Amino acid sequence: MAEDARPVAGASWPAPLPRLWHWLGRQLAHPEGGGGALVGRAMSLANRAPYRLAIEALRPAQRDRVLEVGFGPGAGIAALAECVPGGHVAGIEGSPAMLRLAAARNSGAVAGGQVELKEGDFRDLPWADASFEGVLAVNVAYFFDAAGLAVSEIRRVLKPGGRAVLYVTDRSTMARWPFAGADTHVTYDAAGLRRLLIEGGFRDADIRVVAHRLPFGVEGLVAVARAA
Repeated sequence: MAEDARPVAGASWPAPLPRLWHWLGRQLAHPEGGGGALVGRAMSLANRAPYRLAIEALRPAQRDRVLEVGFGPGAGIAALAECVPGGHVAGIEGSPAMLRLAAARNSGAVAGGQVELKEGDFRDLPWADASFEGVLAVNVAYFFDAAGLAVSEIRRVLKPGGRAVLYVTDRSTMARWPFAGADTHVTYDAAGLRRLLIEGGFRDADIRVVAHRLPFGVEGLVAVARAA
């Protein structure tokens, strides 16, 4: 489970700050309203390096069908569309605010039929079994359900031999961030991320977890799981 980020002994946050951190944590989990739109734009900047690492690990071919789970403001969708000019990009997002931002950002690809974006529940993906060569989830696994249904659904929609790539910030880094509390985020170390994928139906032998050092001392984890 998540580790709380607590101030050092003898220190305390000014009274409004815990409420602000809690608000930010909830907005990251489910952006909404004007504040959610601002958080979404900040996410686009913060996720540049994670998306680069995750898409490099996904290695989509030009004609692949790929899915992004939790696409946020749509930067990853745009990058995937460039990688699969002869393929198809699908995305699902639980936040209407993020769906609007992503649809505007990718309006040309949506109008041309290369990209389809849906609002929905990660625990019940609206695609048939074995629909995709690749599935991407960047900084989203913190908000997956405790029963593991989201990962099971990712496994279900992958074609045999397809790969799922999950990026998360390591628990050791997130413990320093006061907005990533246990009430909004489930955090992972490498072993926990591997366990999440195994519980979702991937075989241990088909999972690889690689640690990356990002700017500002951020430790990231990229997990690649191949569907048997």
